[in-house]
Amino acid sequence: MSRIADALNVQAKSCVALGSPFMGRLLSGLAQDWPDTPLAQKLAEWPGEIGPAGHSVPLRLASGLHALVLTGRADTLAAVHPPNDAPVEALIAAVHGAMARHETFLDDWMRSPPQTNELRRSSVLIPAALLLTERFGLPLRLSEMGASGGLNLLFDRYALRIGEEQRGARDPALVLDPAWTGPLPPAVSLQVADRRGVDLNPLDPANPADALRLVAYLWPDQSERIDRTRRAMAIGRAPVDRGDAADWIGTRMAGNAPGVIQMIYTTIAWQYFPPEAQARARAAIETAGAAATEDAPVAWVALEDDGQRPGAGITLRLWPGDRSFSLGRADFHGRWVNWTAPPL
Repeated sequence: MSRIADALNVQAKSCVALGSPFMGRLLSGLAQDWPDTPLAQKLAEWPGEIGPAGHSVPLRLASGLHALVLTGRADTLAAVHPPNDAPVEALIAAVHGAMARHETFLDDWMRSPPQTNELRRSSVLIPAALLLTERFGLPLRLSEMGASGGLNLLFDRYALRIGEEQRGARDPALVLDPAWTGPLPPAVSLQVADRRGVDLNPLDPANPADALRLVAYLWPDQSERIDRTRRAMAIGRAPVDRGDAADWIGTRMAGNAPGVIQMIYTTIAWQYFPPEAQARARAAIETAGAAATEDAPVAWVALEDDGQRPGAGITLRLWPGDRSFSLGRADFHGRWVNWTAPPL
């Protein structure tokens, strides 16, 4: 029991820090009052690391509960779910009931790993792309590893609002407005020549079941985040292949395309790749980088947990020349950006 309680409490603290008091109450409440049901026993005995650094069992369960509410399967649970408010005792009692009554649904739901497609992370991708466009004056060829539903492959259709200024799409489908510190990114126009991503389990926003999963993994008390994601899903679909990222990027980077910037990126995904997959992906990118020219540059952009705080590090590795830059730091969900990018 202490193992699942520890995982629930760790995830609860993380959710509160990222602006979801409801998730904090839900997960910490379950840590204190874990039910005695077959499903609960199965989750407590889940093999391997069950917390945020591993299989993220608490997030799998919370998203499954959210899916029950979104699909109208659990009225009692919906009555204590946002936008409704209820004492934590009533919330946990409703969760216990849902875990017992909807065991088959939740068990099936939780077999797939967590998949959030936090499009506010494009608040980092847009300025990085603007920086590269200013430097090389070429269109972008986008390659995203761990792309989920592909919403961050569409960042050129979003705009970034910084105070009174706006960067990115001139007629945006969405406007992102993170709390921004640091210099403004270049005021240039983005042009995307090609875009493609890869994921072990790609989700199609046009598929109702996949759309449900994308929304259910968002936290129920963050209505703006849910609305933003739904609007992004309505924009269109970026191609996302099913496969291993390391194998895919090797094929994707075979033969440098002249006249485009090869922009490879991950946003809070690299840490979930096994070390062997990281090594193979890195080798494929470095091989392409070694052949890069001014007319065929290679840029590897990452927003990833580097063990430092606050937030995650924004990095750029750029060829030709194999130079590494720190572009600043950002919130894991893109709520704020501290941009410190130097001239390239």
